[in-house]
Amino acid sequence: MNILEVNNISKSYITYSSELERIKSWFSRNKFQKKRNLILNNINFTVPRGESIGIIGKNGAGKSTILKLITGVNEPSQGEIRVFGKISSILELGIGFNDELTGRQNTTYTAGLMGIDEDKIQKVISIVEEFSEIGTYFDKPLRIYSTGMKMRIAFSIATAIRPEILIIDEILSVGDAYFVNKCFKKIKDFQNQGTSIILVSHDFQAIKMLCSKTILIDNGSLIKYGNTEEVIDHYNALLSETKSKIEFNELENFKVQTVSGSGEVIIEEVNFTDKNNELVETINVGDSVKINVGVKIVDQIDSLVLGFSIKDRFGQVIFGTNTWHTSQVITSPQVGKSYSFCIKLEMSVGVGTYTVQLALVDKDTHLTKNYHWIDMAVFFEVINNKKSFFIGNSWLKNKIEIKNV
Repeated sequence: MNILEVNNISKSYITYSSELERIKSWFSRNKFQKKRNLILNNINFTVPRGESIGIIGKNGAGKSTILKLITGVNEPSQGEIRVFGKISSILELGIGFNDELTGRQNTTYTAGLMGIDEDKIQKVISIVEEFSEIGTYFDKPLRIYSTGMKMRIAFSIATAIRPEILIIDEILSVGDAYFVNKCFKKIKDFQNQGTSIILVSHDFQAIKMLCSKTILIDNGSLIKYGNTEEVIDHYNALLSETKSKIEFNELENFKVQTVSGSGEVIIEEVNFTDKNNELVETINVGDSVKINVGVKIVDQIDSLVLGFSIKDRFGQVIFGTNTWHTSQVITSPQVGKSYSFCIKLEMSVGVGTYTVQLALVDKDTHLTKNYHWIDMAVFFEVINNKKSFFIGNSWLKNKIEIKNV
């Protein structure tokens, strides 16, 4: 059963060259209308009950507009939004707050606007005061609050009573690490209790941690909706300034591999070996391994950088670097020439499944030129037959000393 259905939503705004033209348009709308700006174009998606989704895209893509339509702050120009549960949202930081009122007064006022019964408002105030941890500032006006303190109040109010849908727009990008971690724990608790989450963020680690599915919006259109890691890989391919061809390959393990690039340089061969150059798919914690990459120069370029990252089964990057940062940039390589890269690693990581991501670029990132990018270029499994038992995603050499005092 869906808790949210967005059907054929479009949003546009009419702009005028002057206020006078706007006034004249009241009497002759078509004559004085300057132009119609299309912000969202025919957006369709559903959110099953209990599902958490992320929304990503470039600045100005229309992400925040979608949230405002879902929460009823704005009306769509066309289409229909159907919500089957109670929504709590944190959109623009402090929206609806009065800076002359105290945190306590703003909590009382906002709780009333949220439709919370009067006999429950006092309990909400106590929850917000305790969770926000701003001490005596709770009874001081918001105009003297820092941005982080306002975020504490906004989040605490929105989550004082568990909603069926929690909508968050970038707010977790402000504030101190302690409180942000506290917020994530609260969100995870809500998820475990069946709350659906819609999160807009540029923090891909947060998206991967909280959202099983993600929507990619570009220029007001829905480009992709699916598995979070696949959608983020697609988005990364779109970010390059050069035109990149993007392909999606379904692998034998039912994962979808994203391959992109402009093609001036290509990856011809990749393999994963142990220290004796034997091909392996399973290794032990702490083993020495090699990622061997063969590339070919197809067209003239100024510089070549190889980057790689190791991802865990959740798509979180546990380690990555590139030859820009290791001062091994290849300058003005000859067309037709091939290069072999050997990446040597001590895999002191936890037990689990991992993938290798590879990228051929011109500088420290793929944003200027993305020659060839392969996600899930290699899969490998880490087991533990050599070390003592441990938990976590890293193995650290340790020694415990005990003294009889």
